[in-house]
Formats: sequence, C-alpha cells, structure tokens
Amino acid sequence: MFTRTLLCLGLSVAATPLMADTVWMKNGDRLTGTIKVLDGGKLLLETDYGGSIPLDWKKIATLDSDRELLVKENDITGERAKSLQAAEAGKVILANGDAPKTVELASIKQIMKPKPFVEDFMWKGNVDVAMDYKRAESDTDDYDVDLKTQARHGKWRHNATVDYNRELRNDVVSTDNWGTEYALDRFLDEQWFWQGRLEYKRDKIEDLERQRTIGTGPGYQFWDNELGAFSVAGLLNRSDYQYANGEKDNFYAISMRWDYNRYLIGKTFELFSTGELGKPLASAADYALDAEVGLRYKVTDWASLNMKASKDQVSGSEGDKDETRYTIGFGVGW
Repeated sequence: MFTRTLLCLGLSVAATPLMADTVWMKNGDRLTGTIKVLDGGKLLLETDYGGSIPLDWKKIATLDSDRELLVKENDITGERAKSLQAAEAGKVILANGDAPKTVELASIKQIMKPKPFVEDFMWKGNVDVAMDYKRAESDTDDYDVDLKTQARHGKWRHNATVDYNRELRNDVVSTDNWGTEYALDRFLDEQWFWQGRLEYKRDKIEDLERQRTIGTGPGYQFWDNELGAFSVAGLLNRSDYQYANGEKDNFYAISMRWDYNRYLIGKTFELFSTGELGKPLASAADYALDAEVGLRYKVTDWASLNMKASKDQVSGSEGDKDETRYTIGFGVGW
C-alpha cells in the first residue's frame, strides 16, 4: 500500500507543471506557461506547446504566478510581488507576506522579472546579415554582416562587435571595410561602471584607411531589464589615423558613447541604437561620429528581420569621411 501511494504521488507530481503561471481570459480560456513580460498592452506568455504567445492585456480576466515579479502601475515606480494570485475578473492580488494588495488589471502598465544585480553568467547577442543584388545597366552586389555580443559575469561585462561591408558595382569594388571593437566594463554599483575600450577599423577604399582607438572612462547604466537597456559612457581616447597617401595623425579626444535597446509590443519589435560622438583635443579633426539606429522585428524566438541606418563621419581632417548606409536584412539572436 505504501509503495502504491508513493507511485501515485510521483505520477501526480510529474503530471503537474512546476512553477507554471496561469492566465484566465475573459472568454473562459485558461492558459499555462511562464509570464515573460507585459508591455505595450501585450502580455508575453512562454509556453511549451506554442512558443511565445502575445496576449491582449484588455482580454485577460486574471492571472496567477508563484514567481517573484516586478509590477509597475506607472513608468517610474514598481512593486516587487512575491507572487501573483488570481482574483475576481479584472483584478489580481499582489502577495507580499502579510500585506496582500488587490489591484485593477487596467492600472498595471508593465510586468517583468526583477533583474538581480549580480548573475552567475549571462550571454546574449545577435548576428544581422543584409544582401542586395541589382542587375541593370549598372550591376550591384552589396554584402553587410554585423555581429554584436555581450557577456556578464558578476561585476564584469564584456562587449564585442564585428562588422563587415563590401559592395561591387559592375565587378569593381566600391566599398570594402571592416571593424572590430572590444569593451570591458567593471560595475562599481548597480548603475555606475568603469569602461576600457579597444577599437580598430580598416577601409580599403576611403582616404581614411585605418583607425585605431584606445579609451577609458566612467559609464552609467540607466536601466537593464526584460524590456531593454540604456547606458552611456564618457571616455578619454587616444586615436591613430592613417590615410591612403601614407600620412598619419594621432591625437587625444573626449567622446560620449551610448548603447540603447527597447522592446515594444510584447517583445515583438526592438528599437536599438549604438554610437559614439567624439571631439579631438587637438586640431586633427572637428568631430567624429559613428552611429547606427534600427528596428528589429521578431519572426520567431531566435530569428528576426531588421532595418538599420548607420553613419560614419569624420569632419575637419585630411580626407574627410561621410558615409551613410541603409540596410534591410535577416538576423539571428540568442
């Protein structure tokens, strides 16, 4: 009898989803999975039977979760709920020990998993590929590949990017450049960090043939959560320029860097921008701008379509450079 009881109990536990969140819809449907995020009127529910499902927040009756979640009724403040408990239609209970709180679903703007300051290891990134082929009086072949990855371990964050662009017009190379960058951040607290950076660019067509930069300075992380991240850094840089005619420049500069991304409509879209604006301390150039802005549409959990505009400009130096590119491509993220 004891063995049979243990067997029944084991089967019962195996058949019950562990830590499953439950969402009740106003039409009577009941869905189980993991609540990922609420933003822009869409609740993203991760399921093992249908992947990530965006649910219309206005059509949800109530919900339940045993996990700790950050619930925000405005864009600034939020409350960490140890769990969510189902309530009457249109409401949910934020459970925090002896002080549960019932709130209207209509008053909730965002729900997300609280992000701890120190994680054992976190790795994310994406690869975007764009190709353009034109066959007419002037044949054009254009290839663009961008890799961006970031790894976080405790108070250290590693950032790396690689980009490559090549364009041929009537079998003649008109654009051929690549660049790579590595930055290491050391967090001093939850928001302030110190950054060291190395960057190298090579262009086989433009007058500005090579750029090498090493820099360091403080940075500030405004936010980093399920809905995206935004950080800025002020750097003191040492730059070395080499031109196609053999002449060289080296100078010190101050610059501001930014890295921004924001998920929209239940993480279906992602708005992103990265770049650096620098001012030389000598007369080598007036300013240098290297920036991109784009929009990414998630087709699946790992695949996406993207549109990007990028600008690389050096003004006031020998061999001024001003290059703007617009691309549409396919990406893979993790």
